[in-house]
Amino acid sequence: MNWKTFVAGVAVGAIGGHFVSQAIKKNQTISAETVLANVKKAFKANGTVDGSWIQTTVDNYEKHPIKTEIYRGGISFNENGERNQYEFIADAKTGSIIDVYPI
Repeated sequence: MNWKTFVAGVAVGAIGGHFVSQAIKKNQTISAETVLANVKKAFKANGTVDGSWIQTTVDNYEKHPIKTEIYRGGISFNENGERNQYEFIADAKTGSIIDVYPI
């Protein structure tokens, strides 16, 4: 085996590895615990969080032409002495909050 063949093989392997890595990352979801921690952090900026929950299973979500995978969760929030409860929907791939609504 000459050195040109070896270098070509290494280059092809590196490029192939990069594309496989990107394909795997594209299909991964953020952990439910990370999403819940981000929601709690956002609510803590305006009051205290009394309790929270999140489904660890991913659900399919469709609203008009948008289709994605989501986590559903909820949070109990104390603001100005008043306890409020909210449910939220978060994108499972990006962690972005899609909707928050009171219960």
